Amino acid sequence: MTILENIVGEHAERVASLWVQRDCLALEDPPDLDAVGAIDDRLETNLDGIRVASQAAWPCVLSLHEAWPGKGELFVVTWTALELESADYVAQAVEIGRMAIDGPSGLLGALAWHPPRKIAPWVRAWIGAPDPFKRLLGLSACVEHDVDPKQMLVLRLRDPEASVRAVSLRLVAKLGRADLAAEVRNMVIDEDQQVRFWAAWALSELGLGELALPELRRAATQGDDNALRALRAAVKAAPVKEVRSWIGSLLALPQNASLGVRAASMLGDRTILPWLIEQMDNPALAVTAGASLLELFPEARQQSDLFTNDPGAAGLRFEEHFGDQAARVPLAGKVLEWARRQGYVK
Repeated sequence: MTILENIVGEHAERVASLWVQRDCLALEDPPDLDAVGAIDDRLETNLDGIRVASQAAWPCVLSLHEAWPGKGELFVVTWTALELESADYVAQAVEIGRMAIDGPSGLLGALAWHPPRKIAPWVRAWIGAPDPFKRLLGLSACVEHDVDPKQMLVLRLRDPEASVRAVSLRLVAKLGRADLAAEVRNMVIDEDQQVRFWAAWALSELGLGELALPELRRAATQGDDNALRALRAAVKAAPVKEVRSWIGSLLALPQNASLGVRAASMLGDRTILPWLIEQMDNPALAVTAGASLLELFPEARQQSDLFTNDPGAAGLRFEEHFGDQAARVPLAGKVLEWARRQGYVK
């Protein structure tokens, strides 16, 4: 292996690792945007190393993905293919993403990272392609970059592929295309569950959440991947008095109580802090109480002793509840001390 290959390989490995860290941080509840931004700077520095290598980088990034076919490596392969503006390389990256065991998130991440002008030729071709996976990629890129495909968006809302309809609904919401509200409303009864959810969410984002409340509340309480987004939309969609009543009904049921704790912070009322601290003493509610704390008091992130990644450090009840499961839980006593120092509670 040449010195250049070694150098490019090191940059590619770092990019893959950093992007995975970034992706995980962005998915946290709530995400630490400062930490994400710090990783972005390091990512860009290592991407420069691949840029400088130009065509010589391609075999290096392919070899990396062959050895470690993860989402970070998929990000590197796709980013490089797009950077080099090679139709053959991009086609390879698309096929790698299509077959990825853990899904195409790395491919989508690369589309999001590049500026719109760089990926525009591919996106235009993909949106109208016969291949549903390419249509999904094209619409997903538009979501990331707030690009309106105009009349093509109407066609994709009626797409035979459910995943394409779902991402089209996300785009309608992000663009604020209220002119498509009637189309979206009809999709709340779509045969596909994901499409029904995204239609309900889009209505909420368009200011018509009252039409979508049943579906949003159902999605929130079923505990699927969209539960948190559905919860936030359901809180946003109804009058405060009605939301407080719904939160009360969630708290009354053990299986939904953690949702109630999380929803309580979404109203933005910082006076609930003493109550939140009480919930932190309950192992079943501690994680969501901690997330609610960080949403209401982002400054709490600066205190390194308020949370622990070892649930056993919070007491025997926590150790028994979590077992070997990894969890980041707040330490109620430490949080109370901090809150008193800040004057948030007496």
